[in-house]
Amino acid sequence: MIGIGRKIKDLSQRVKAIGKPKIFCIGCNKTGTTSLKIALEELGVIVGRKRYAENLLEDWARRDFSKIIRYCRTAQAFQDVPFSLPDTFKAVDQAFPGSKFILTVRDSPEQWYSSLVRFHGKIWANGRTPPTREDLQNATYIYKGHPWRANQLIFGTPEHDPYHKTTLLKFYENHNASVKEYFSERSDDLLVLNISVETDYQRLCSFIDIPPIRNAFPWENKTQ
Repeated sequence: MIGIGRKIKDLSQRVKAIGKPKIFCIGCNKTGTTSLKIALEELGVIVGRKRYAENLLEDWARRDFSKIIRYCRTAQAFQDVPFSLPDTFKAVDQAFPGSKFILTVRDSPEQWYSSLVRFHGKIWANGRTPPTREDLQNATYIYKGHPWRANQLIFGTPEHDPYHKTTLLKFYENHNASVKEYFSERSDDLLVLNISVETDYQRLCSFIDIPPIRNAFPWENKTQ
């Protein structure tokens, strides 16, 4: 059960977020989304609880966005699953007109793929890359086997090759292309940024109309 302290904090966040424009971070996981989250929090933006949102993966898979939209009323900004996945940005855009959308990208699709595989290998396969089906099925993030379930729902890779490179690269490229196409006539609503580019921190602050407090993004969850 959620403790009293957590409930009070959640209620306080919900109240503080009332009337503030939503900010949706819709770049794929492993494109600097954690660094973006920290940067937003430093700037005073109320960011939603990631773990609760991750539990809405099955809803996303059914393209049932009702719980996701209700969850969006609990804070001001949101990142990672399910907001990093295809179609969510369309649903929340319709539900919350006037929102801001941030698409984080890497230098190249290859760089994103390598980062994803190394990170998952580090946390779920004792450093082996790429993780196997068995590694994901035995991993205990959220619940035992959730990483496998997420892999199949999100990427749909072959069971014998959960990190099939061509499939994952296509997923990354298609998601980014879909976002850019959707906002092609509304460029003021979308910011495409790369957190490794120092000047992009200033672009973020300008986009959300908050004065900067540092020169570049904090770099979190960096996979060496």
